[in-house]
Amino acid sequence: MLCFFCVALKNGSFGSPIEELINMKEIRQIITLYDQLKVEDVPAALAIVVEVEQSSYRRVGARLLVAEDGRFTGGISGGCLEGDALRRARRAILAKVPSFHVYDTLDGEDEVIGIGLGCNGRIKVLFLPIDYHDPANELEVLREVTATREPRLFARLLAGHDSSPPPVYLYAPDQLDHLADYLDVKTPALKHLAEEYLQAGRTKVAKITNTAGRQTPVLFEIIQPEIHLVVTGTNYDIPAALAAARQLGWRTTVVGPRRKFTAEIASLADQLVDYAEVSNIIIDQATAIALMSHDFDWDRRMVEHFLPRQPRYLGMLGPRKRVESMATELPNLDLLAFANLYSPIGLDIGAETPEEIATSLVSEVIMVFRNRNGKALRDRKGSIH
Repeated sequence: MLCFFCVALKNGSFGSPIEELINMKEIRQIITLYDQLKVEDVPAALAIVVEVEQSSYRRVGARLLVAEDGRFTGGISGGCLEGDALRRARRAILAKVPSFHVYDTLDGEDEVIGIGLGCNGRIKVLFLPIDYHDPANELEVLREVTATREPRLFARLLAGHDSSPPPVYLYAPDQLDHLADYLDVKTPALKHLAEEYLQAGRTKVAKITNTAGRQTPVLFEIIQPEIHLVVTGTNYDIPAALAAARQLGWRTTVVGPRRKFTAEIASLADQLVDYAEVSNIIIDQATAIALMSHDFDWDRRMVEHFLPRQPRYLGMLGPRKRVESMATELPNLDLLAFANLYSPIGLDIGAETPEEIATSLVSEVIMVFRNRNGKALRDRKGSIH
């Protein structure tokens, strides 16, 4: 029992602990189409992955926006579910009623409906008609968090009372009292549980049991801020790094001599900052720093500035002896003991060209933010998620 109710995390079935960083780039693309459809008054529905068992291409939180006229953006699979999902979404638009559907390929449903999923898993999808007149509809709620720089938590009911459909709201932390009333549990206990999940930074499905013995599955979805990549320098390898980050939907800031910023760098970066203004950059837990100036003195100054701010990722271009030499010049910082230092920068993939180096860099940043080790997936035991 936990403060008047108990929580059971299902292991190896719907609700097993999973980790998902919501693709903020995809959310923005969905909101862009949503805004167009709202202006044109074209009905639409959102398909949302809410539970996953075993294998799937996309994880909990993946979304697909479908318009009545056939336009769509986003995705809930590698393309194998989308055809059927488009049909079900349009049915939801016509019915104006939310519905759930489970794609069960463990039992061979892919052969029955002809989707050829091939992932050997079960995927539960919510089909949610969008009410443009509701200022609290799901996409308006998501719009508010696209600029967040801190993890945000939302709760969603996955089942109602006595087989009735559940309310399909996204409950923010300040709305958990309404969810607690529905579940018939104590609000402080529910908020404590939500805070634990938020601190862990992992999306989870929990089965919450109240004192009357009624169990209800609740999805606690964590939406993480987009990565902010700060690179220093203005050399030939900077545009490739910026282009790779842009493709991933990351924010980018370039630090260097303002007079040396090229038109190409300016077109690819979200922000340009002169070395003299570097203190204006806000460093948070979603910020990665890559020192790529090829200038030992400027890299040393940037280490002096950034290291005390304890970034989650601090990478430095160049051979190992370079960072070792720098460490001797900065004895008070104990540079080599900083756990988040990555130098030489990037994963060991044999990168040589600027584009390959950029791939190595962004791959290493992803590895760090996903708490992985960067080894080949064929050597990983168990699920890749």
